[in-house]
Amino acid sequence: MTEVSTEGTDAVANAPVQDSAPQAQQPTGIQITDLQLIMNIIDLASQRGAFRANELTQVGSIADKLGNFLGAIAKQKADEEAKAKAEAPAEAPAPAPAEAPAEAPAEATSSEAKEG
Repeated sequence: MTEVSTEGTDAVANAPVQDSAPQAQQPTGIQITDLQLIMNIIDLASQRGAFRANELTQVGSIADKLGNFLGAIAKQKADEEAKAKAEAPAEAPAPAPAEAPAEAPAEATSSEAKEG
């Protein structure tokens, strides 16, 4: 029979694993997009009949609260953007190109003079 040597493999097996690429930081907690997804899930589940009749009041109440909260956040964000736009210094309009001097009206051509 052939023997397999296992010397030195304990050190490799017990060595801490290191990732070669750094992992992206995952945000902790609930984000606004998570709340929007929850609202979509509630809507989809209610459309598919996932809730019993006696549960609909509670589900609807939470959905209303969540919808009002998301609406307030959207309004607040829009107000902040409008305020930032209003506070931003207005860009000065570019100077108008120099206009050529106005030309004298052209004299009537001979054919127009004959007609008139």
